[in-house]
Amino acid sequence: MDTMDYFKGRGAQINTQNPYLKQEYVTEHIEGLDEPLLENSATQLFKESAKKIVNKIESPDLPLMFSINPYQGCEHGCIYCYARNAHQYWGFSAGLDFERKIIVKHNAAELLIKNFEGKNWTPTPILLSGNTDCYQPIERKLKITRSLLKVFLKYKNPVSIITKNNLILRDMDLLTELNSFNLVHVNISITSLNEKLRQVLEPRTVTGEGRIQIIKQLTERNIPVRVMVAPIIPALNSEEIPSIIKKAAEAGASDAGYTIVRLNGSIGDLFTDWIYKNYPDRAEKVLNLIKECHGGQLNDSRYGTRMRGEGNVAESIRNLFKLSVAKYLANRQMREYSIHYFNNQHNKQLNLF
Repeated sequence: MDTMDYFKGRGAQINTQNPYLKQEYVTEHIEGLDEPLLENSATQLFKESAKKIVNKIESPDLPLMFSINPYQGCEHGCIYCYARNAHQYWGFSAGLDFERKIIVKHNAAELLIKNFEGKNWTPTPILLSGNTDCYQPIERKLKITRSLLKVFLKYKNPVSIITKNNLILRDMDLLTELNSFNLVHVNISITSLNEKLRQVLEPRTVTGEGRIQIIKQLTERNIPVRVMVAPIIPALNSEEIPSIIKKAAEAGASDAGYTIVRLNGSIGDLFTDWIYKNYPDRAEKVLNLIKECHGGQLNDSRYGTRMRGEGNVAESIRNLFKLSVAKYLANRQMREYSIHYFNNQHNKQLNLF
């Protein structure tokens, strides 16, 4: 790999074509360009004047019915991220644009208050975030996620958080108070404990060991934590399943989950470009094993199989995961949410009668 042509600190190395645009500049065939079309430019922020913030999840594969995404796009730069394709709806590429053109919803907390004050809202756990990481780097400055947690606490509505960033520890005060009402679950995503792999797979994230420390600090406050071994990429990080679950269990995790990588839409081109540049010696093997998990294709949109795969490779991964959970997380489970504390103005008025 020519380091002169590799964008350090970014997962994607190209901008793939956006199928929703008739005309655009793309970088899928860099070898045909006389001079570079892209440079590793700084991250840009774009303001969205959102009309609503709580989204209903229309997927039988996911246990929670609602989600909130304060940011679209993600600086973490995880090359496999399924959310990349959604960036194309905004006129951007799923490649480098996804990592450096971040759409921000500044009015998220205001919209959440409006949602909770609605007469039709029934207290239900909401996933924060279901798409891109709510604790990605820009959150340190904007504090939108923190403002949302304050609203969850005020109305006593349950919240489930998924992240791979230790910035979540900044909000330990709010998490501790939410937990006192059994209102919070935290899911920490750990893809690899191999730092060399992590640096290119998820370039702007916290180290795997750093995430183990997040689990430890949260569970020391009795906050329920699930480790997400996701996504599992055959022949790249699949052998790490036992070690990740073991370390997470030692840190206090109560549960574990996993998904098998699926490379839908533009992610297939991005991942293929990435793996040939970073792991040329095993690129063909990895891609073929991913295909074996998804009926001979890199992509898989079928409910029921898309997240867990099928076939012998997927079955061996599933068995290794189950054995690891049985060995290291036996007799543990996430504490149930409470919905009994929920309170809004509508409920207060009803209580008067």
